[in-house]
Order: sequence, then C-alpha cells, then structure tokens
Amino acid sequence: MSTPSLEAKKAYCAKTRKSNYAASLRLEGFPSTPADAERPLPSREELLKIYRGKKA
Repeated sequence: MSTPSLEAKKAYCAKTRKSNYAASLRLEGFPSTPADAERPLPSREELLKIYRGKKA
C-alpha cells in the first residue's frame, strides 16, 4: 500500500475537523446544517460593525 500524499492528509484532516465541529455543535444543542460549514464567513470589519451596533 502506498503512503498517502501530504495533500490527501490535509484534505482528510479538514474534512474530519468539519465533521467533528458539526457533531460538537449538534451535541451542545446548537442548530446547524451542513450548509453552515460551506457558507463564506464575514470579514472582520463586517463583524465589528454588527457587534458595535448592538446595545448591551
């Protein structure tokens, strides 16, 4: 059996990480879907604008 390439190892780790994170969220009771992992994340500036606009 041949040794997996570094790229194959990285892809496996990324897939496993996403799967474990989704399972962790589900076990903690957070609603999540597989599509949540695929959507693009907001930029730092967008997040700051959102959270600075909220009143405590």
